[in-house]
Amino acid sequence: MNGNTFLKVIAIDGPAGSGKSTVAKMVAEKMNMRYLDTGAMYRVVTFYLIKTGFFEGGAIDIHSALIGIKLDFENDRIFLNGKDVSEEIRTPMVDTKVSYVAKQEEVRAFLTRMQREIAERGNVVIEGRDIGTVVVPEAPLKIFLTASIKERARRRVAQLRSKGIEVDIEKMKREIRKRDEIDSSRSLAPLVKSKDAIEIDTTTLSIEEVVDKIVRLAKKRFKEHGRDVG
Repeated sequence: MNGNTFLKVIAIDGPAGSGKSTVAKMVAEKMNMRYLDTGAMYRVVTFYLIKTGFFEGGAIDIHSALIGIKLDFENDRIFLNGKDVSEEIRTPMVDTKVSYVAKQEEVRAFLTRMQREIAERGNVVIEGRDIGTVVVPEAPLKIFLTASIKERARRRVAQLRSKGIEVDIEKMKREIRKRDEIDSSRSLAPLVKSKDAIEIDTTTLSIEEVVDKIVRLAKKRFKEHGRDVG
């Protein structure tokens, strides 16, 4: 892609717990677009490294891990080497390791290439932490979602408890603050708001309100750039 090419792409960035995944899925459904959760891609790599003993000083290194990883997507499910790992990558263990993995240059280069290839086909809602700044800076619509740490922790705890995983909310607040610091201060593709992104604070908004706002913005933006909005 180049700066003069406007594709039907919506880039949604924001910190953990800001509502990116849920909102992006619903926007994609309403706009009849594909959905890509880039955070899940980093979680898959992290999950693979955990399983192969990387963090315990195992023999595998990141380069070897990437060679051994094949990612596939089907609707909102993600598959690692043919196995659906959509639920397994959403555990506290992966939560504590994913920011470290996301800082690794080789990992980011590997996944960014994959994400851009998907974006180049257009008609996709992509969410993550560096979509509007690194992956698809050419996207005609960039959204940056935020929410208070208290609300983000509440959402994450509710999500985990719904899966039978009990987590202390104060501990979750500390983990989110730590993850924010890591994500925002890393030298490679830090979590920052793109200059031309529209910021939406989701703390007091319902999911439907956020989705409707983004859909209205998308239809207007795509029409401005001559894209078919369906």
